[in-house]
Amino acid sequence: MTPLYGFLAVMVLFTAILIAYLTKQFQNENSNYLSTNPMKKTNTKSKIIEKEKIVAETLNGRFAMLGLIAAIGAYLTTGQIIPGFV
Repeated sequence: MTPLYGFLAVMVLFTAILIAYLTKQFQNENSNYLSTNPMKKTNTKSKIIEKEKIVAETLNGRFAMLGLIAAIGAYLTTGQIIPGFV
């Protein structure tokens, strides 16, 4: 196993742990938000839809930033945005 493969394996493991941590943290934040800021004059169905929108947008933003950091890291280490492609 070359050092590059070892480095990539560590980075994949780190990313998986980070995603699991952020997802769990977000679930806790979301449950706190819904319990402290109930929406007024709406039915239960729209509360669920709003909750799903909040979850989707927050996770989308976090994954986008994670992808941006990965692209910068790939560029700094290999000189290419997608290593292996010219």
